Amino acid sequence: MLGTSPNPASTERAKPSAATVAIAAVVLVAIALTLWIVLKSPEEKPTGTVQLNVPGKMNAQEQAYAKTLRIENIARSRAENFIHQEVTILKADVVNDGPQAVQRLFVTVEFFDDMRQIVLRETRPVLGTPPTPLPPAQRRSFEISFDRVPSSWNMQQPAVTVAALQLAPQ
Repeated sequence: MLGTSPNPASTERAKPSAATVAIAAVVLVAIALTLWIVLKSPEEKPTGTVQLNVPGKMNAQEQAYAKTLRIENIARSRAENFIHQEVTILKADVVNDGPQAVQRLFVTVEFFDDMRQIVLRETRPVLGTPPTPLPPAQRRSFEISFDRVPSSWNMQQPAVTVAALQLAPQ
């Protein structure tokens, strides 16, 4: 009778070596780690500065004029948007105490953590789109919404400062 016993050499080839198993495990861990880094939630990623059509550096006249603008009555609230995300809303007034109209105005809003480190900084226009000039001795309310404030925010009032302005032609 012809024997049909398996060939011992072919059996050894079918078993993976310990080195092959170790390399496969390292590759799988590397893939998993890469996917975790790419897909982790946006709140864990470092936030940068958002700047929307901010004019270049202010000239000396605009830098001096920025001191005549005041940001007052800062109030914040939280709401849910149409896709059920929590949104932080910042409402404030800008007051033009100077002698000229302001054509464009941008403010920078900074949110801090418990160690007073900036966790979110965004620069936004506040005179509308298209901007409506703010005359001298006038006040205007503005509202800015933030849909991705990091969870590390200390829930305190964010800092609001004049980032850039453009004076209206005289």
